[in-house]
Amino acid sequence: MSVLYVMVPMAFLMAGLGVWAFIRAARAGQFDDLETPAHRALFDDDPPARPQRPR
Repeated sequence: MSVLYVMVPMAFLMAGLGVWAFIRAARAGQFDDLETPAHRALFDDDPPARPQRPR
């Protein structure tokens, strides 16, 4: 039963740290553009440059 005196405050502390990290990331703009990274995977890369033959 005494373990609850340690685990409950630790759970609240970890939950508070998670909320703090989320708020900090949201204010820093981490979640501003959710569309572009998903679309970037669909775009083709530039074709590789062909090596030139020596003359």
